Amino acid sequence: MMRALGRGLRPLVLQFIKSPERSYGERVTLDRLGVENHQLGIGFTWTKTPEEHRRSLEAALHFTKEKVASEEYDLIVLDELNNALAITSFPIEDVFPLEEVLSIIDKRPFGQHMVITGRHAHPLIIERADLVTQMEAVKHYYDKGIPAVKGLEV
Repeated sequence: MMRALGRGLRPLVLQFIKSPERSYGERVTLDRLGVENHQLGIGFTWTKTPEEHRRSLEAALHFTKEKVASEEYDLIVLDELNNALAITSFPIEDVFPLEEVLSIIDKRPFGQHMVITGRHAHPLIIERADLVTQMEAVKHYYDKGIPAVKGLEV
């Protein structure tokens, strides 16, 4: 996204898990840089009810369709989309179907780039991708009970 911005492209960042009610370092930075960004989620799955998350994901899907189809952006970052699709603690397929997500990817305007982040990418998303990078934590302070560090993860 930073490279695209530096080259005069029009980026958009859509975050599927993070809530607009909280402050995140990347949001502060994107605002300072003038990059349109939206937090479409309501936070981690254990902080709200399944029905609240389902409504949030359904609204996020519709919002994403509109933004992608608008042809206003050269690059759209779908942050934590893979995490959203990998939710198994409650049903989401009826409000956030994989087939609709794949349709958004397949029908995006010609020349529009898309970056999809998050763990547990679905094989069909990997199949459609031109580039796939997998990051894996080898060691993480969270395993020692240390919460997210401000400036590194929030």
